[in-house]
Amino acid sequence: MDTCRVPANASKCSVNMECFMVLSTQAQKISIGILCGLFGTMCVFENSLVLYLIFSSPGIRRKPSYLFIGSLALADILASIIFVCSFVNFHVFNGAAFSKEVFLLQLGGVNTSFSASLSSLLLTALDRYISISRPSEYKLLMTRKRAWTALAVLWVTCATIASLPLLGWNCCTLDSVCSELFPFVDDNYESGWLCFIMVLLGCIVYAYGHVLWRARQHVAYMEKHQAQVGKQNTRMRMDVMLAKTLAMVLAVLILCWSPVLGLMIYSIFARLSDHLRKVFAFCSTLCLLNSMVNPIIYALRSKELFSSLRRVLSHFRKQLKVTEESPEAESTHKSSVIETVCEDTHTM
Repeated sequence: MDTCRVPANASKCSVNMECFMVLSTQAQKISIGILCGLFGTMCVFENSLVLYLIFSSPGIRRKPSYLFIGSLALADILASIIFVCSFVNFHVFNGAAFSKEVFLLQLGGVNTSFSASLSSLLLTALDRYISISRPSEYKLLMTRKRAWTALAVLWVTCATIASLPLLGWNCCTLDSVCSELFPFVDDNYESGWLCFIMVLLGCIVYAYGHVLWRARQHVAYMEKHQAQVGKQNTRMRMDVMLAKTLAMVLAVLILCWSPVLGLMIYSIFARLSDHLRKVFAFCSTLCLLNSMVNPIIYALRSKELFSSLRRVLSHFRKQLKVTEESPEAESTHKSSVIETVCEDTHTM
């Protein structure tokens, strides 16, 4: 009997970690290592740049919209670092020497980060929803204090839900059925986490559906009132642009997460073959791709972030030019000092 195929109703406290190391060939391990290294490095660099652009500009960081985008970037950075380190160590280097607690701690970090990423996107969608549906009351409803409070609740909630397996909701403590995809994870917890993620996605889709519907109304309104172009129309155009940008983020999110969520849902109702488990391992890297693409969309679509990036690059070029010219200036200064000393010597 295959030791990795235990009966579904059996206690699975003594988990065989090697059963979850589904990459059997060196080519598969190298492919996963390259994908994780490339996507993870780019994700950390791009999202770090987004955070710097937001918090280095007083005008941008005062806006709640960019606080939520900053939270999304921070969550993607943490998810990339924790996911790549744990995923590569487990699947590529076959590191299974750590304990149940260490593994669940790593899994909790990944779940916290990815859940916070989705939740930050939900807050951004709600921010756009309020901005377009109630523009005259937006500044009163969406203050910086409320934005920071919402972000604090978001991160605490995500961390609490992700910590439940470590706190005792796992198949070893409960002597229950384990997940086929994650060691030590209780099958019911996996179902609950999936429901939480699906609720988040449903709320995001609903909010963006309303935002895009109102955006189309605004476009039609502006086309009929071209003579009344002013501050209000400019604000509407900015809202429409940002709504379209975030709709692109949502489309990428669904495309990248659908394979992973689909396989997780399928694993609850049916047993996965070894081939599907390998597919799940490769599809997991799409989550990194999603985190890598988001900052590119911001840079291409957000005029404020793009302008801030241009200022940073311009400042960097000036500093580089000054650094290159400084040795020449220093040598010229030294030559003039030597000439002055020689003239003084001749005079004496």
